[in-house]
Amino acid sequence: MKKTLRVAAYAVCVENEEVLLAHFVGRRSRHWTLPGGGVEHGEHPLDTVVREVFEETGYEVRVDALLGVDSLREEVPGRVGAVDFHALRLVYAATVIGGEMRFEENGTTDMAAWVPLAEVADLPRGPLVNTALELARVRPPTGRLTDTYPA
Repeated sequence: MKKTLRVAAYAVCVENEEVLLAHFVGRRSRHWTLPGGGVEHGEHPLDTVVREVFEETGYEVRVDALLGVDSLREEVPGRVGAVDFHALRLVYAATVIGGEMRFEENGTTDMAAWVPLAEVADLPRGPLVNTALELARVRPPTGRLTDTYPA
C-alpha cells in the first residue's frame, strides 16, 4: 500500500466569541475547517499558516502560539488502490491584524466566515475544528490532547 505524509499548518482565530473558518471543497467532501493548508517544501510551518490564512480569507495574522499537533492516519482511496494517508497538522493560535475578508478563488476553499462559537457544533465540519478548539481551550503542555499512546 502506498504511504503518503502531508504536513500542514492551521490557525485558530477567535474574536468576540467567534471563530474564523474556511469552507473546504474537496473531491470527496465539503465542510467547514480552519484556515490553513499544506507546508511547501522548504517552508517553515509558521510561514505556511500566515500565507494560507491570507490566501483563504484575505486576513493578515500574527501567530501568537503553537497550540499543538494533531496526527491523523487513515486509509483513503487512491488512483491505483488504497493509500495509507498520514496528516500531521500543526495548530497555531493567531490574531487578525489586517486585511479584509475575501474568498479564495480556484483553491481548496470557496468561502470564509466568522462563526459564533456556540453555533460551530451545528455546522458540517471536519474533525480538526473540534480538535483545534479543544487545544485552544486546554492548551496542553505537550501539545497533545491525550497522554495515551497507541500500542
